[in-house]
Amino acid sequence: MRTPGQWLTYRLQRIPRKLGFASNRLGWLYRDARNGLRIWWELGLLKRPLTDLTRYERRIDSQHGEDGILEAILSVIGTPTRYFVELGSGDATECNTLYLSRWKGWNGLWIDSTYVDRQGRVKREHVTAENVEAIFARYGVPRTFDLLSIDLDGNDYWVWKALLSYEPRVVIIEYNANLPPHERKTIPYDPAFRWDGITSYYGASLSALQILGSEKGYCLVGCDSSGTNAVFVKEALAHQGRILPSDVASAYRPPTCFDGQGYPPDPLRPLIEV
Repeated sequence: MRTPGQWLTYRLQRIPRKLGFASNRLGWLYRDARNGLRIWWELGLLKRPLTDLTRYERRIDSQHGEDGILEAILSVIGTPTRYFVELGSGDATECNTLYLSRWKGWNGLWIDSTYVDRQGRVKREHVTAENVEAIFARYGVPRTFDLLSIDLDGNDYWVWKALLSYEPRVVIIEYNANLPPHERKTIPYDPAFRWDGITSYYGASLSALQILGSEKGYCLVGCDSSGTNAVFVKEALAHQGRILPSDVASAYRPPTCFDGQGYPPDPLRPLIEV
């Protein structure tokens, strides 16, 4: 049992930690309010076109600034279904759709091949081009829904290409920023692929995804500043909602990992052009 002196010392030692937590919380609330006000003022009241996604970046539950980017886009085009699907969500403690679920009341589906959370919200599935639509059907995904996030660290291009019967209004997908933006390359399709975590042999270049998106009726509207995700919106919605399409050269952001050097190429496994 602690003596009064020990109890007092313990409490005094916790004060800096509590002050630090309070400071971080206040900072979060300030940034959230500032970005929300900016979206309301610029996109809602003044009806300005949405051109630079990085202006609205805000990180709450996402890895980078995806929370703010998606909120800005969705504020312009609307959210009729308030439903998402995230492929490669991890344990759903830090992902592109947690903010929408936790703070905005959205429903959706989290899928990951490795992680599960203690609450059983994340469905453990190894998603491939052959089974992605069957998985969607099994979990009752609507044919049209608001947001699809793809972060598979591998067959992202091929899985999106295979998704023919479902039409998300917005797609946020990881691109391989280690590849020059003008190259139209991806890894060859391999349903058993697992990224090694040490080379740039994964995913697809921004140009490859932009061309695929165009074929599926989407326009590229930008990338986050970390060089991780590209965002696509249905062309008809982009035009109606004052969202200006972006070309690959303007949208591309280089990798920020390893002091901007990115991952080294794999000398033994070549990428293919699409």
